[in-house]
Amino acid sequence: MMGKLLAVTTTAILLGAASAASAGDATKASFGTTPDGKDVTVITLTNGKGMTAKVISLGAALYALDVPDRNGKPGDIVLGYPDLKGTFEKPQYFGDTVGRYANRIAKGKFKLDGKEYTVPVNDGPNSLHGGKLGFDKVVWTVDKVESGANPSVTMTYVSPDGDQGYPGQLTATAKYSINDKNELTIEYTATTDKPTIVNITNHTYWNLAGEGSGSVEDQKLMIAGDAYLPTDATAIPTGEVRSVAGTYFDFRKAKPIGRDVRKASEQQLVYGRGFDHNWVISRKEAPAPREVARVTDPKSGRVMSLWSAQPGLQFYSGNFLDGTTSGKAGGIYREGDAFALEPQIFPDTPNQPDFGSARLEPGQTYKNVMTYKFTTDKGAK
Repeated sequence: MMGKLLAVTTTAILLGAASAASAGDATKASFGTTPDGKDVTVITLTNGKGMTAKVISLGAALYALDVPDRNGKPGDIVLGYPDLKGTFEKPQYFGDTVGRYANRIAKGKFKLDGKEYTVPVNDGPNSLHGGKLGFDKVVWTVDKVESGANPSVTMTYVSPDGDQGYPGQLTATAKYSINDKNELTIEYTATTDKPTIVNITNHTYWNLAGEGSGSVEDQKLMIAGDAYLPTDATAIPTGEVRSVAGTYFDFRKAKPIGRDVRKASEQQLVYGRGFDHNWVISRKEAPAPREVARVTDPKSGRVMSLWSAQPGLQFYSGNFLDGTTSGKAGGIYREGDAFALEPQIFPDTPNQPDFGSARLEPGQTYKNVMTYKFTTDKGAK
């Protein structure tokens, strides 16, 4: 009887040890300081299945993400600067949380309850990603770092009333978590003390073959949208919702990113120097997340499936990577070396009522949750 008890106890201890070993981990460390002396923290999340995410408190940004290729070898698949200087010297939103209003607001103006508000113009005649001092350029407070089955980090930024011209004190949170299925979830929430507008998303530049490995134009993209929003020459939507059928914007069946990106016969591609448009996934937020995009890399076999409930998806084909930025591994980033997929409300919605509403009231909670599911395609060609 004693032998059986000992065997059971030993088995339980071994199982407990195995469970602890397979559980995820979350740690934090210093990542340097900003030019004005603020400390920046890096949080590392690991799941024991080959996935490692590094998140920094500057811009609540995804700094690195290692996931396995078809041979089980992990590799970093997001672009970024080797240090903090690049964020301030040549801002490109690598991995950043962008807001208060992601994407563009025409001429930096919008009306709310009859009052006109002016926000900084920082993209030609328009305001982009919240203005000159958006959420990407501030240091967020690290509130919670949790290990376990779903290692995570939660950060907060309180944007005061009038920040960059926006009304209301906005309290925003960003939570990054991973699980043992090699899924990364980013959850944004926000509350306000007076009516305002909100559109927060993540601006990671992806290269499924590996950061610094060269062009993504052979990587195959599917976007689950039947329409897109044409723009004027300054990237502001014209108001038209145009069917993708019969156009270069039709990604309903996966095709290489680079197949049509340089078609000069399409004025929309000339305006954006490639794809930099919002796809209409639905006309309003869905009741639950659904797959909005899928990318497959024939070289590494990595497959990324993006799930979101947001009505819009901005697809950007890395058109303005101009060879003047050196990345984390020492390579030079050139045009077409990455892509971005940003679930969000439609661009310029505050000025275009037909697009819906970006309004947030006191007592309401804004939410944008996106999940990136990583697998491998053993037979990718």
